[in-house]
Amino acid sequence: MRLAPGSPFTSERAYPPEVMANIEAKYPLNEPLHKQYMLYLENLAKGDFGPSFKYKDQSVNDLIGSAFPVSLKLGSIAFLFALTLGISAGTIAALKQNSRWDYILMSMSMTGVIMPSFVFAPLLVLFFAIWLGWLPAGGWNQGALPYLILPVASLTIGYVAGIARIMRGSMIEVLHSNFIRTAKAKGLSTRRIILKHALRPALLPVITYLGPAFVGIITGSMVIESVFGLPGMGNYL
Repeated sequence: MRLAPGSPFTSERAYPPEVMANIEAKYPLNEPLHKQYMLYLENLAKGDFGPSFKYKDQSVNDLIGSAFPVSLKLGSIAFLFALTLGISAGTIAALKQNSRWDYILMSMSMTGVIMPSFVFAPLLVLFFAIWLGWLPAGGWNQGALPYLILPVASLTIGYVAGIARIMRGSMIEVLHSNFIRTAKAKGLSTRRIILKHALRPALLPVITYLGPAFVGIITGSMVIESVFGLPGMGNYL
């Protein structure tokens, strides 16, 4: 940044030298570079990200404080839906292995994996908002349900697909285990075998995927916010 010509206050309008000196003293650009860097790290440690040079009379903390809750709410809802739908779809596909349901669910999963959310989102808007008129094309309205459906669906689709594919493979492996054969030999119902014996070990590979998935959903929500005009962190990209 310092190797680039000019400064954050360089513009077509020429400021008097004394005005520029006051501005540099305020921010403090008149200090040596190493001291500026140490001041920057000190402020970061205090949680102070400084003033915004783009939005007048606002600090970066204020902007994050108003926008991050929107991104967090959107991402958290999408994460919960992705987890629930992905585990359910993967389990059903494993139980119906090589059946019509298995092929349908895995084909949908493959589509979700290869289609980015920023491509899927405009298609949802075109179909459900413009053609059918069922849902709003954008906006937030304090997070009302109709305004959440399309953004959440756009964020969820790719991660539902990933979780479903992992869950299917893991569940198939568990269902062929010796302890599952023993449970079947004891005459336990399929429902009890799945819920009590198979589900927990099958979830282990999914759990390792959840951390990167949550981070990906939160960061991906910023792109979706730009598409739908939501007042989240994506509004400042």
